[in-house]
Amino acid sequence: MRAVVQRVSEASVTVDGKITGSIREGLLVLIAVHREDTDDQLRWMAEKLRKLRIFEDEDGKMNRSVEDVGGGILLVSQFTLYGELKKGTRPSFTGSAGPEKAEQMYDRLADLLKESLPGKVGTGIFAAKMEVSLVNDGPVTIIVER
Repeated sequence: MRAVVQRVSEASVTVDGKITGSIREGLLVLIAVHREDTDDQLRWMAEKLRKLRIFEDEDGKMNRSVEDVGGGILLVSQFTLYGELKKGTRPSFTGSAGPEKAEQMYDRLADLLKESLPGKVGTGIFAAKMEVSLVNDGPVTIIVER
């Protein structure tokens, strides 16, 4: 599993002109499932996202998690995070999980996050053409992979 995590002051996802998910302060998480990912990686990623300390404390140090600040998570599937350019200039996505597995794991990750952050998790629509809007806070961008 690979995630690009951005600390945001707000973010939203729009599909066909309709907002499908939005948050105020929190994390925008672009997530890709690898073809060999297991449930262990899924649970690890959910825990890591909840506990990732990239929000500032009273001393201005990145020492607080999204849970600590009462923020939200906007989870957006993005299989292109496994795009490889070893040959040529057209990416290969052979590392990405197939659609059935990827959707199942994406939905499960969203459910795990919703259990631990009730009312604070938004999502895109798997495999849809999405427009993602965000206001980066910092900017702070972290790549998380397992």
